[in-house]
Amino acid sequence: MDILYQRGSASAADVLAALPDPPSYSAVRALLKTLELKGHVAHRVEGLKHVFLPCLAPAQAKHSALRHLLDTFFRNSPSQVVAALLDVSAAELTQDDLNRMAALIQNAKKEGR
Repeated sequence: MDILYQRGSASAADVLAALPDPPSYSAVRALLKTLELKGHVAHRVEGLKHVFLPCLAPAQAKHSALRHLLDTFFRNSPSQVVAALLDVSAAELTQDDLNRMAALIQNAKKEGR
Protein backbone atom coordinates (compact mmCIF):
# COMPACT_ATOMS: atom_id res chain seq x y z
CA MET A 1 0.00 0.00 0.00
CA ASP A 2 2.84 2.39 0.80
CA ILE A 3 4.20 1.98 -2.71
CA LEU A 4 0.78 2.71 -4.22
CA TYR A 5 0.37 5.78 -2.02
CA GLN A 6 3.84 7.06 -2.94
CA ARG A 7 3.41 6.52 -6.67
CA GLY A 8 -0.33 7.02 -7.01
CA SER A 9 -0.55 3.82 -9.05
CA ALA A 10 1.69 0.90 -9.95
CA SER A 11 1.71 -2.44 -11.70
CA ALA A 12 2.62 -5.63 -9.86
CA ALA A 13 6.06 -5.45 -11.51
CA ASP A 14 6.49 -1.88 -10.25
CA VAL A 15 5.54 -2.92 -6.73
CA LEU A 16 7.91 -5.88 -6.90
CA ALA A 17 10.78 -3.65 -8.06
CA ALA A 18 10.17 -1.18 -5.23
CA LEU A 19 10.24 -3.77 -2.43
CA PRO A 20 13.55 -4.06 -0.57
CA ASP A 21 13.27 -7.83 -0.01
CA PRO A 22 10.67 -8.87 -2.54
CA PRO A 23 8.68 -12.10 -2.59
CA SER A 24 7.85 -13.72 -5.91
CA TYR A 25 5.96 -11.87 -8.63
CA SER A 26 2.99 -14.19 -8.16
CA ALA A 27 2.92 -13.40 -4.41
CA VAL A 28 2.74 -9.68 -5.18
CA ARG A 29 -0.05 -10.27 -7.71
CA ALA A 30 -1.96 -12.38 -5.17
CA LEU A 31 -1.60 -9.72 -2.49
CA LEU A 32 -2.80 -6.98 -4.85
CA LYS A 33 -5.78 -9.15 -5.84
CA THR A 34 -6.62 -9.73 -2.16
CA LEU A 35 -6.40 -6.00 -1.48
CA GLU A 36 -8.68 -5.41 -4.45
CA LEU A 37 -11.25 -7.95 -3.22
CA LYS A 38 -11.25 -6.19 0.16
CA GLY A 39 -11.85 -2.82 -1.51
CA HIS A 40 -8.47 -1.34 -0.62
CA VAL A 41 -7.24 -1.03 -4.22
CA ALA A 42 -8.72 -0.95 -7.71
CA HIS A 43 -7.11 -1.55 -11.06
CA ARG A 44 -7.23 -0.30 -14.61
CA VAL A 45 -5.93 -2.12 -17.65
CA GLU A 46 -3.12 -0.49 -19.60
CA GLY A 47 -2.17 -2.62 -22.56
CA LEU A 48 -1.40 -6.07 -21.22
CA LYS A 49 -0.90 -5.08 -17.58
CA HIS A 50 -3.07 -4.19 -14.63
CA VAL A 51 -2.21 -0.94 -12.90
CA PHE A 52 -3.34 -0.74 -9.27
CA LEU A 53 -4.32 2.36 -7.32
CA PRO A 54 -5.41 2.84 -3.73
CA CYS A 55 -9.12 3.26 -2.97
CA LEU A 56 -8.71 4.15 0.70
CA ALA A 57 -7.19 7.24 2.23
CA PRO A 58 -3.96 6.41 4.08
CA ALA A 59 -5.65 7.02 7.46
CA GLN A 60 -8.44 4.56 6.58
CA ALA A 61 -5.92 1.93 5.48
CA LYS A 62 -3.92 2.36 8.69
CA HIS A 63 -7.09 2.01 10.76
CA SER A 64 -8.12 -1.12 8.89
CA ALA A 65 -4.66 -2.69 9.25
CA LEU A 66 -4.50 -1.84 12.94
CA ARG A 67 -7.97 -3.28 13.52
CA HIS A 68 -6.91 -6.50 11.80
CA LEU A 69 -3.69 -6.67 13.85
CA LEU A 70 -5.60 -6.02 17.07
CA ASP A 71 -8.18 -8.72 16.31
CA THR A 72 -5.73 -11.29 14.97
CA PHE A 73 -2.81 -11.14 17.37
CA PHE A 74 -3.96 -9.35 20.52
CA ARG A 75 -7.45 -10.72 21.20
CA ASN A 76 -8.88 -7.23 20.64
CA SER A 77 -6.90 -5.87 23.63
CA PRO A 78 -5.36 -2.42 23.07
CA SER A 79 -3.37 -2.77 26.29
CA GLN A 80 -1.67 -5.90 24.90
CA VAL A 81 -0.73 -3.95 21.77
CA VAL A 82 0.78 -1.15 23.85
CA ALA A 83 2.64 -3.63 26.04
CA ALA A 84 4.08 -5.37 22.97
CA LEU A 85 5.04 -2.03 21.41
CA LEU A 86 6.79 -0.91 24.56
CA ASP A 87 8.57 -4.25 24.86
CA VAL A 88 9.84 -4.12 21.29
CA SER A 89 10.74 -0.45 21.01
CA ALA A 90 11.34 0.78 24.58
CA ALA A 91 14.96 1.66 23.87
CA GLU A 92 13.95 3.75 20.85
CA LEU A 93 11.21 5.78 22.54
CA THR A 94 11.99 9.42 23.16
CA GLN A 95 10.61 11.49 26.00
CA ASP A 96 8.36 13.21 23.41
CA ASP A 97 6.99 9.79 22.38
CA LEU A 98 6.21 8.92 26.00
CA ASN A 99 4.63 12.32 26.65
CA ARG A 100 2.42 11.99 23.56
CA MET A 101 1.30 8.51 24.63
CA ALA A 102 0.53 9.76 28.12
CA ALA A 103 -1.50 12.65 26.67
CA LEU A 104 -3.45 10.27 24.43
CA ILE A 105 -4.24 8.05 27.42
CA GLN A 106 -5.37 11.08 29.44
CA ASN A 107 -7.65 12.20 26.58
CA ALA A 108 -9.14 8.71 26.32
CA LYS A 109 -9.85 8.73 30.07
CA LYS A 110 -11.54 12.14 29.85
CA GLU A 111 -13.69 11.03 26.92
CA GLY A 112 -14.73 7.90 28.82
CA ARG A 113 -13.36 5.44 26.28
